[in-house]
Amino acid sequence: MLGHVFERYRELEGRTQEELAKELGCTPDVLHWLSLCRRPEGQDFDEQASAIAKRFAVDLVSLVQVLRHVEVMETLSRQVGNGDTLEEQPMQSAARDRTRDSENNS
Repeated sequence: MLGHVFERYRELEGRTQEELAKELGCTPDVLHWLSLCRRPEGQDFDEQASAIAKRFAVDLVSLVQVLRHVEVMETLSRQVGNGDTLEEQPMQSAARDRTRDSENNS
């Protein structure tokens, strides 16, 4: 639900409901109704986000920025929660493994 996304965004950015409503170009009352919508996802993300923005007359670009910001932060949180650190990302690990392999072959 968008309510979860909005709550997470407000936590991350230290925003009030009124500030988030202003950022999206709507009233707090509209934000409340918007919060009840399902979160856009999958291949139809663009269509779903556009439909929501149109239905509630909110700024599409701002809505997508909020959604993507939370999505990125959730992905990073899951990676860190799985024991990875920000320094221990897959690309960096692969590069380090390749270096170790070449050292062992020398």
